[in-house]
Amino acid sequence: MTPSEAYDWLRQHSVDTSYLISCAELAAWDQRTYIPPNGHPHRSRQMAALAKLIHQRSTDPKIEECLSSVENSKLNKVDDAVILSNISMWRREFDKQTKIPENLATELARASSEGESAWEKAMHKNDWESFFPHLENLISLNKQKAEALGFEQEPYDALLDEYEMGATTSFLESLFVELKQPLVGLLQQIEDSSVEVNSTIFNDDFSVIFQQQLCEKLVTAIGYSLEDGRIDETVHPFSVGIGPGDSRITTRYNEKNLGSGVFGCLHEAGHSLYELGLVPEHYGTPAGMFVSLGIHESQSRLWENMVGRSRGFWMFAKTIAEEYFSKFKQVSLDDFLLAVNAVKPGCIRVEADEVTYNLHVMLRFELELALFRNELSPSDLPDAWRQKMKEYLGISPATEREGVLQDVHWSGGMFGYFPTYTLGNVYAAQLYHAADKTLGDLSSQFAEGEFKPLLNWLRTNVHHIGQTRTPREIIRAATGESPTAQYFITYLQQKYSKLYKLSE
Repeated sequence: MTPSEAYDWLRQHSVDTSYLISCAELAAWDQRTYIPPNGHPHRSRQMAALAKLIHQRSTDPKIEECLSSVENSKLNKVDDAVILSNISMWRREFDKQTKIPENLATELARASSEGESAWEKAMHKNDWESFFPHLENLISLNKQKAEALGFEQEPYDALLDEYEMGATTSFLESLFVELKQPLVGLLQQIEDSSVEVNSTIFNDDFSVIFQQQLCEKLVTAIGYSLEDGRIDETVHPFSVGIGPGDSRITTRYNEKNLGSGVFGCLHEAGHSLYELGLVPEHYGTPAGMFVSLGIHESQSRLWENMVGRSRGFWMFAKTIAEEYFSKFKQVSLDDFLLAVNAVKPGCIRVEADEVTYNLHVMLRFELELALFRNELSPSDLPDAWRQKMKEYLGISPATEREGVLQDVHWSGGMFGYFPTYTLGNVYAAQLYHAADKTLGDLSSQFAEGEFKPLLNWLRTNVHHIGQTRTPREIIRAATGESPTAQYFITYLQQKYSKLYKLSE
């Protein structure tokens, strides 16, 4: 087999494996939306069977044979970012997959599927005890996974690398230290401000049917097409990219809180816009895959907050909202915008404002780190959660549903995911600043319902790139600087100083 033939085999093998992965994604989407209650046990077995097949394909010895042929040829020296990144990322993934025993990969998939089903029931019933055995097992399995993958300093590093290539515990600890004081200081200033927010604007009686129609109009306005996806209800919002032309979003509606559904939809639409912006011709290969969860979250947080909570957006969208909720006609834009951006410590992460949000992430990061350092027992998580909520936000959840049970991530075995939300905020602020500088006043464009310039800029500078660059390289190429938290800190300080009149 020539190097060229070996590359073609690797490419087709990668594409065919991706079809299996997309089937697993579709099954997972169904399990969290429409599956009959009694179908969960069978679905767990389906997921385990798919995971076994995917793992067998991902560790096929022929991959090593073909990779060696390609790596030692002129193909590995060509001036072609697609070919070079495919070879590099195929090697990275193969080396990682071959470290994980097949039985561990299969058991993780089964336990994750069962865990999500158990979590959904436990969350509804506020039943920590019924979920705990599943969580304890998932933590144990992920510790085994970290040991199998290997690490230089921290077991947690091995899990972080699954979501954000190259991220380390020490880097994240430094990032949170950099963010903590500005965030806590800004929160204190806001709490001391004399500006009062009319909480009834977004917290009142809102028909779910009208919320659904409003959300559909808002996400299609920013560029999400229902020809390429759909919007469904679920317990915990998520999005899933099934493949080219099929990326679905979900949200949850609250009759007493309009923001829950609206900003959940905008957040998940941001994820799907990224998935739909990947180059279809590269599907199934690294060049056609998203590069990291940090970059992925940068897209969701950018559309949810920097666009969706901006003055320009609501100069455009408030009129649409008034079609469904006439009470908004009596509310000034300034009061409406203040309600959209109201800062108030709360228990629920996905409903948190921009100022307190990263304190929620910090809490989860520290708890995960303590678990994988064996400094915290899984059984002590509820109390540890309450203590940290009190320390960081000055409040304590009344129930486990508002505390340790609120997020779906741990039930799916996704340890190491939470820090990517903060990385996403940092990346998003830097990307938005660069786009605004390049395209002109984005907020004015939003006021006219013009979102294509920003979306096209993101398509060019983020989406189309796939894995041909690392996350750090993507940010540097798009903004001219390495990733820095300063743009995010400045964004928050300027925005909320104006809203809450902090400089007066």
